[in-house]
Parts: sequence; structure tokens; C-alpha cells
Amino acid sequence: MGGMNTATSAFHSRGVERVVRGQPTSDGDGVKLTRVLTQPLQRRLDPFLMLDAFGSDAASDYVGGFPEHPHRGFETVTIMLEGRMRHRDSVGNVGLLEPGSVQWMTAGRGILHSEMPEQEEGRMAGFQLWVNLAAADKMSAPAYRDIAPASVPAYTTSAGVHVRVIAGESDGHAGAIVRPTTEPVVLDLTLPAGTSFDVALPPGHNAFAYVFGPTPVEVGGAAGPTVEPERMAILANAGDGVRVSVPVDAAAPARVLVVAGKPLDEPIAQHGPFVMNTTAELQQAVRDFQRGTLAA
Repeated sequence: MGGMNTATSAFHSRGVERVVRGQPTSDGDGVKLTRVLTQPLQRRLDPFLMLDAFGSDAASDYVGGFPEHPHRGFETVTIMLEGRMRHRDSVGNVGLLEPGSVQWMTAGRGILHSEMPEQEEGRMAGFQLWVNLAAADKMSAPAYRDIAPASVPAYTTSAGVHVRVIAGESDGHAGAIVRPTTEPVVLDLTLPAGTSFDVALPPGHNAFAYVFGPTPVEVGGAAGPTVEPERMAILANAGDGVRVSVPVDAAAPARVLVVAGKPLDEPIAQHGPFVMNTTAELQQAVRDFQRGTLAA
């Protein structure tokens, strides 16, 4: 895994299989967001179940927040770009999500949590990524990590590309989170005009790149498409990784989230906030929640 400071001819970039535009929706108490990775893509992008992008200057779009709700069977990764939200959960964790911070929560057998804004004006923006757990780990004990902005490993290449290594590893830099089984790679890239960056990815990992800055990005090398902001490029699985490039005449730096993970190749059964392997396990999760024993 890793990255290379300059694009080289020896690097064989993965191509772009398709470009996806997210679906506007709302969740929690009316929070407006864009669902980029939707349920029909869960098999193709296994082990990832969902990617939501949120960003608004209007408090009415986010002030309701996400009141207490349950999860079982997967992990949630919240990446804050702008704004402040407070996390509370049934395990007793309390944390503040602030600009640049990351929260990695393993729901395991069950957790109840809330994420509520700690602001009534200004911009709120970020992502939530859902990562599946293997069948053997779905009923594990819940866990939670708050990673402050300064604790997210980062480096800048000689060309000026800034890389935040949220999970996995990049160019010898270990990420804030390393997870077994799904071995996720999550990189937050900032690319100035006229730069390229080669993201090395493990063979067999499913992967995608989401452009979220104001600047379009060329994904997949010279033959790859230009991906507009707020679009996700699903990457083909053949190649050393993915090359991302920004035109020399770009008016502003580009921002790209690159995500990859090792597929579980297990059945996926989902009912809202519960993700298991069978319908019977889902029914048990609902019963446990109704009885108050899901997070007991």
C-alpha cells in the first residue's frame, strides 16, 4: 500500500469502471445529505456498505442531528471537514467531532449512539462511511475511537500533494486506524493544480475515489475520465492502484477521498441500522432492540 510522489511509467493505474452521482436524501432528524454508496453497490464495493456526504451552510439542514439510534454488525467511520458534532453512546463514550477529526466506531453486537451538532450556524460538512464486519466479528464487543485532527497521520509529497492517512498505510506512513480482515485504506488527498499522485492499493481490494473539492480530477491515468465534484469513481480491480491528477490550470486545489478494502464475500442482510448475514439474525437484532437488550 502507499503512494508515490510523482507519477511514473512503471505504475499501472486501475481504470474507472463507472462514475456514480449520489442520491439526495435525509437521515436522523431531517439532516440533508447525499448517499453516494447506495445499497445496490454493496456487493460490488464489499466490504463497504454506505457512504454519505453531508455539507450545508444552512443550519436547518443539519440542526436536528442524529438522535439516539442503534447499530449492530458493522463499523461507522465519521470524517469531519467543517463544523462540530457531539457523540454519545451506550458504552459511555462522549466525544467531540471537530474539523479534521475522525471517529471510528465498531458497533459489534450492539451500540446505541447519538451525533448532535454543537453549533447553530455556519457550515457543517463531512462523511460517514459504513464498513462491514465479518460474520465471525459481528457479535464482538463494541468499540470506539476518537482521533483528533493532529493525531491523523499526514505527509506532503515533494510535488505538494497533502495526504491524510485515516486508515491503512500510504507510502510507508501508517494510518490512524489499522483494521484486520477488511484491511481498509482511507486517504484524504489535497492536490494542487498541475500535480499527480499514485495511490498504491492492495491487489484484490475493492476501491473507489470520491471527488469532493471544487475542482474536477482526472482519475485512472491518461486514459481515465475527468470526475466532477460530488461524484464517485468505482475503480476496476486490475492495476497497482489509482493515479489521480489535477489540470495545471485548475483554479483551486482538488480534494479526493480514496477508499479501498478487502472484500468479505459473505451474504449481506440489512434492515436499516442492522447489517447481518441472514434474515433470522436481522429479526433477532430487531427483537433485541425492542427488548432493550441490543446494547446490554
